[in-house]
Amino acid sequence: MSSNLSIRNIPDDVMRGLQSRAAQNQRTLQQEVLAILREAARDQVPLSMDVLIENATKRKADLDQAASRIRAEQAKAAERFEDLLGRDEKDL
Repeated sequence: MSSNLSIRNIPDDVMRGLQSRAAQNQRTLQQEVLAILREAARDQVPLSMDVLIENATKRKADLDQAASRIRAEQAKAAERFEDLLGRDEKDL
């Protein structure tokens, strides 16, 4: 079974690049885009709950690291702000 795909608002430079690539490969624009899509889809495994959970776990770890860095930066900024005000923790 085949499907139709429509892509809107393609930037001019992308369109020119696709047309040039199609000409170099002696294909129509449609054939070239289909070849690119086939290459992108090759060796893709169907999504499963295990894969989704694994991806979410990896992203959570990255988000946790980013949150830790942000908290540390905020703490440093708060210390600098307090220093600028000439206060120490006793005055708070």
